[in-house]
Amino acid sequence: MASHHHTHHHEHDDCNSTSTGDWRHAHNYYVDTQAAEKKINLVFLLTTVTMVVEIVAGTWFGSMALLADGWHMFTHSAAFAVSMFVYWYSRKHRNSSAFTFGTGKVNALGGFASAVALGTVALMMLIESTERLFLPESISFNEAIIVAIIGFVVNVASVFLLHDDHHHHGHSHGHSHGHSHNHAAHSHAHEHDHHHDHNLKAAYFHVLADTLTSLLAIAALILGKYYGWLWADALMGILGAVVIGKWAWHLISDSSGMLLDKSLHTEKLEVIADHIEKTGDTKVTDFHCWQLSGKHVAGVLTVATTTDSDAESYRAVVSGHLDIDHLTVEVNRVDTL
Repeated sequence: MASHHHTHHHEHDDCNSTSTGDWRHAHNYYVDTQAAEKKINLVFLLTTVTMVVEIVAGTWFGSMALLADGWHMFTHSAAFAVSMFVYWYSRKHRNSSAFTFGTGKVNALGGFASAVALGTVALMMLIESTERLFLPESISFNEAIIVAIIGFVVNVASVFLLHDDHHHHGHSHGHSHGHSHNHAAHSHAHEHDHHHDHNLKAAYFHVLADTLTSLLAIAALILGKYYGWLWADALMGILGAVVIGKWAWHLISDSSGMLLDKSLHTEKLEVIADHIEKTGDTKVTDFHCWQLSGKHVAGVLTVATTTDSDAESYRAVVSGHLDIDHLTVEVNRVDTL
């Protein structure tokens, strides 16, 4: 029977250790989103004011076009409200021990919820546009074009506000592990290539969807007014619904992967495992890595070995190939493999 001895990421056979505090570290993996938050607050305000103006004007002038666009704006305003709540909740509970790895995934949850809402908008657009394709309705072109242009201008402004944060959000995360034998704290900063704020991405897609819808509507209305192509409005609606639906599906797939702890870097993990196993005296029995937030990654490595190698030596191999913010290493001593 092979004998087993376990050494873990935070456990060391160092007789000189005097304090467990040397090995203790925080798990509050939190993404600072203040810049994104400010811009989403501004976009929410802009969208909500436009929504109120359109609904009031639509009711006052008896305009269905204004009313419809106003209520359409409401769906996006609600999505931004979700984004704002997510940022607040994430920040409020960032140091709570109730969350094993902090509140990083709250952003993914908000993004997932917004993506479902976006998909619902796309489905409603598809159904309504298909109906109108077969049963065209009379359109007040001049009024509708003005509404579409207002919507387009507001949404373009919103896209520009969110664009920079959506595409440029570098990250430097430092935390300490007291895991060297002289108990010196080891700090490290990582530049990751997996920067995803799903909450911000969802907000960005919402304004992008509205911008596309307004642009297609303007094109359709001009064709309808000058060429009498009433079907163009419905056709543009279907096209917009398909594109928006595709964005929603992409965001749902992306955010759900984080929520379900989908494994990352599988090919790199195989390369690392092969490197560890190349001497023939060590076997990798378990190796996974997954996202803790849009900018943080966790990993677990379990090996069986006939050598005296410790957890730190295996950690060094992993660190040489991959940036992982929180790595747990388990070493099982065996007589034979």
